[in-house]
Amino acid sequence: MDPHAPPAAFDAAAMLAQVEAWSAINTGTANLAGLAQQAAALAHAFGALPGTAELVDPAPVTAVAADGSAFEKPHGQHLVVRVRPQANRRILLTGHMDTVFPSDHAFQHQRWLDGETLNGPGVADMKGGIAVMLHALLAFEATAAASSLGYDVLINSDEETGSLASSALIAELAAGKLAALTYEPAALPDGTLAHERGGTGNYSITFTGKSAHAGRNPHEGRNAIVAAADLILRLKTLERDDLTINPAKLEGGAANNVVPDHAVLRFNIRPKSTAAMQAFDHDLNALLRSIEAAHEIAAHRHGGVTRPPKPVDARAQALFDLVRQCGAELGQPIRWQSSGGVCDGNNIAACGVPVVDTMGVCGGAIHSPDEYLIVPSLAARAALSARVIERLAQGALTEGTPA
Repeated sequence: MDPHAPPAAFDAAAMLAQVEAWSAINTGTANLAGLAQQAAALAHAFGALPGTAELVDPAPVTAVAADGSAFEKPHGQHLVVRVRPQANRRILLTGHMDTVFPSDHAFQHQRWLDGETLNGPGVADMKGGIAVMLHALLAFEATAAASSLGYDVLINSDEETGSLASSALIAELAAGKLAALTYEPAALPDGTLAHERGGTGNYSITFTGKSAHAGRNPHEGRNAIVAAADLILRLKTLERDDLTINPAKLEGGAANNVVPDHAVLRFNIRPKSTAAMQAFDHDLNALLRSIEAAHEIAAHRHGGVTRPPKPVDARAQALFDLVRQCGAELGQPIRWQSSGGVCDGNNIAACGVPVVDTMGVCGGAIHSPDEYLIVPSLAARAALSARVIERLAQGALTEGTPA
């Protein structure tokens, strides 16, 4: 059976209409007005569920400017829906309303690539996924098992920039949950799920040296750019099989005849294991002390690991196996593979909750103007989620294995 074939029980046309309407709203993470419009539309749509919906303010987030000063970075509100909060068996479903396309980006409109493929901002990542989540829950609510399961829904506004304004909320909602489903698009267009994931961390290091005339008295200066360059080279020596480091941007300096007294280095790390993540944090502190001593400058670190690595333990594997079983019942073959990408599934797994985080639509080319949605997958993936949620309500995973 075609894994994208839309089940008759789902209103594929209504799902597509929602995705088209939501995609038409620009929700770049910094577009607060667009995010507010989207949040209101989602609150209305999810109001069809038998629960309560509220908009939750973002947590404060600080960033480092090019001059080294810290500033607060504004974010949009997050949508939280709670259904049967007193139920003994409860799960978490998450998605995000933001995209990587700011309001001034050229990619703002949709177009059909063929009769089943829609190109547009966020159609796969992840406004299509939100539609899948909503319609799966609506279908589940029509089943006899619905009264046996409670759930929370979180749709945050800052996933594309690391969920810094929602990470505490994710942890709060994940606490005590039996399982979690996240609606990122499938890892491959055929519906393959992401399995284990590495982690990620973003750092900004501010260097403060001493300016001097580059010709008259350079020896009296302390060159912040040189110190930053030294750190870049030393950082690369810390790479190992389970850790990559990407120095991404170096800012600072002044006129060519002035020893620069200021620099900011920004870099990203990708640890594949918790051990690599912890070792890097220790090694970075030691490196900064060494750089300070060698160059007689001050170095200040900002940031850190935002998404820990996501291994798949026995409980998480049981959830993957359940999804595969449900797929088989629907004629949808389910496979999975490891991924170097990250998402809110990393944060949920770090709370000890089993999660499958690519329950969204089939499509591809996300984060680019070529992003596309395979439209028949809307209803097909909603049917898959509805079946998984129903099985969880019936007792699957209660003992750690699929029922």
